Amino acid sequence: MPSASLSRLLACLLAVCGARLSADTVETKSGARIVGKVEKIDGGSVVVSTDYAGTITIKQSEVTSIVTAAPVAVRLASGTRVDGTVSGSAGAVQIAGAEGTVSTTVEKVAASWAAGGRDPAVVALDRGWAYEASVDVAGKSGNKSQLGTAAGVRATLAGIQDTLVFYSAYDRQVTEGAKSADQFRAGVDYQSTFSGKNSWYIRNEGGFDRVKDILFYDVAAFGFGYDLIKKPKQTLTSRAGLSFRNENYRNPLTTDVNAAGMDFALNHTLAFDHASLVNRINIVPSFKDASNYRLTHESFLELPTANPKWKLRFGVSNDYNSRPGVGVEKLDTGYFTRLNLNWK
Repeated sequence: MPSASLSRLLACLLAVCGARLSADTVETKSGARIVGKVEKIDGGSVVVSTDYAGTITIKQSEVTSIVTAAPVAVRLASGTRVDGTVSGSAGAVQIAGAEGTVSTTVEKVAASWAAGGRDPAVVALDRGWAYEASVDVAGKSGNKSQLGTAAGVRATLAGIQDTLVFYSAYDRQVTEGAKSADQFRAGVDYQSTFSGKNSWYIRNEGGFDRVKDILFYDVAAFGFGYDLIKKPKQTLTSRAGLSFRNENYRNPLTTDVNAAGMDFALNHTLAFDHASLVNRINIVPSFKDASNYRLTHESFLELPTANPKWKLRFGVSNDYNSRPGVGVEKLDTGYFTRLNLNWK
């Protein structure tokens, strides 16, 4: 019996020692020793997951020693990548890989991640296309007859530093046999971040609006943007630049617009746990006459359905022309409920 108890005790000790030997360790200048698994080194921090305190983030400048039980991928400040086990002490680091051992220091380790995996900095630069298509049909019969149809498509190529968007939409409404909306628009928008929250952009949108007597319109603009808010779940970007606005009217009594001017915009997105809110507003005033301008606005709330590819969108849009055609109102306001299909 005593020999059996001794055997069990030795087995437990070997298991504990084995667990400690297979664990990663991080030591700090204050003398603390954290035992667990080094998940990553990124942005001047060492992230360690532990069984006793969850995930711990340590300032890399406070670390004197990193030891890993299994190989990891390490990128040095010079850009060199090495996959291997890490060891060292007193600020020194040795990375033992398949092609030998590389010696460096803790401060010269720029990042680490799972061995064999792609560099997170490279992954972050990847671009990917995302698409959406929307449609809504609304009708009414009886005392009054009404039929409305709207459709739109949008393609977005997004990376960490730039975003390219192509979009197109058509809206047609017929009330009591008369068209109350007949509008088409298509455009492209490119934005590139060149420093922190600063960006530059170029955009162009064209189309027609037969109810407003516009045979063809086109707005081209370029300028600079600044992120007033830039968080994982919320962004607010302001824009200011130069524009050229062209509007050709069917009615000869209405003066066509061909004017250079300014371009101002605010674009806002806010993500909730199960919804998202988008607000866009843009104004294009003329240099020659600042009271001659066009203002467009759109706000919508998007809610998911049981199928994550399909979403419901509830919103409002405004189109204000300070110098409309003869017999045309300055402001058009629309309310919409749309079914959106999203895919990549």
